[in-house]
Amino acid sequence: MDKFDVAIIGAGPGGSALAYALKAQNLKVAVIEENLWGGTCPNRGCDPKKVLLAAVEARRHSAYLVGKGLQSAPNIDWPALIKFEKTFTDPVSDGTKAGLKKAGITVIDGSVKFVDNHTVLADQTKVIADKFVVATGARPGLLDIDGKKHFRTSTDFLKMTNMPHSVSFVGGGYIAFEFAAMAITAGAEVHIIHHNDRPLKAFAKADVNQLVSQLEEQGVRFHFGVDISRIEKNADGYELVSAQGFSLQTDKVFCTAGRVPNDDTLDLDKVGVEFSKRGIKVDDHLQTTAKNIFAIGDVVDKSQPKLTPVSGFEAQYLAESFAGETKAIQYPAIPTVVYGTPRLAKVGVGAEEAQTQKNNYTVQNFDLTGWFTYHRLNEPLAHATVITSKKTGAVVGASLMSGEADDLINYFAMAINRQLTPENLKQTIFAYPTAASDLTYLM
Repeated sequence: MDKFDVAIIGAGPGGSALAYALKAQNLKVAVIEENLWGGTCPNRGCDPKKVLLAAVEARRHSAYLVGKGLQSAPNIDWPALIKFEKTFTDPVSDGTKAGLKKAGITVIDGSVKFVDNHTVLADQTKVIADKFVVATGARPGLLDIDGKKHFRTSTDFLKMTNMPHSVSFVGGGYIAFEFAAMAITAGAEVHIIHHNDRPLKAFAKADVNQLVSQLEEQGVRFHFGVDISRIEKNADGYELVSAQGFSLQTDKVFCTAGRVPNDDTLDLDKVGVEFSKRGIKVDDHLQTTAKNIFAIGDVVDKSQPKLTPVSGFEAQYLAESFAGETKAIQYPAIPTVVYGTPRLAKVGVGAEEAQTQKNNYTVQNFDLTGWFTYHRLNEPLAHATVITSKKTGAVVGASLMSGEADDLINYFAMAINRQLTPENLKQTIFAYPTAASDLTYLM
């Protein structure tokens, strides 16, 4: 095997984007992948999730308008929906690999282990490189309880060909709320079990409470303060049991208690790369504790959200860094979304942080339910919180809850990153009537 300038371990969105960028610099690049080329997002993550949500949201929005122009809401044909989803996911791996090869990038299949700082083994293939970039992402974590072998994961949910009568999600993160919204709309009995009373900790408690209330109205059952200690398989499915006496019978149980970095099989200790339970440690140049080994994406121990576009941003930065750029990475304000019903989105400074610094920030809350944008859809809840700097007047944070929150939050991200004030925004004429045209009334 020839020596490479850069070998990238992991062919997800971040690793692939970096490979193309480095190839454009005429570097000799290899990409190594042990599983599906293309990574989690297009194969078993955000992309297939959004395909399923298309039908789920069509039914939900139709239900809002029953008696107001529509006679009934359509039922979801889950098997047909999964079949449609597969038209998106099935071509991804082969297409990603073929695209890299066509660009002149060497592609290698295999599970990677470091031999020394300049050598890895991909199964039996030796790969030598001046620099390595670890972009191996993360996988669903499983709680270490009795019967954990009975847990299913997000990957299983997204390829489940039939919706069970009842499904339960253990863990109160993004995935639990999103999959619960899908399953309840598809007709299942749905339970979310969380070990304390504070799910979705990255969001303001008041917003989360409203989202919980909306899902409860749709039929989702929440069990807070419950620590599941074991799962028992029986003739009717599975029984979930806690040491405190809680018991629940369910057809399928999914662990939605977070994700773990894919760094535990690489033999990183052999090359002096430090890592924690949260991932590989890097500096502000994405360099690990081994000077020629770098890391990007969800495998990194970082405070920023572990999202596909963040991986892409890091790939772009690292390509520029390898080309001679010396500045440390600076992350912009990053929007993040829970695709529940309704959607919950946030970016920048949060309301709870702003409330503790009242001399620095102004916090405005808006009930948007009666605004034309949402009232015409008969949405039951629409809400916004906008935070501005008292010193500059610029927008510094926002949280949104509505069916359109995932689109509108991007405008707030742009306003924050460009340090726009309400006066700046009023110099833009938005198409009307759209959610964007509400911006000038929200600031």
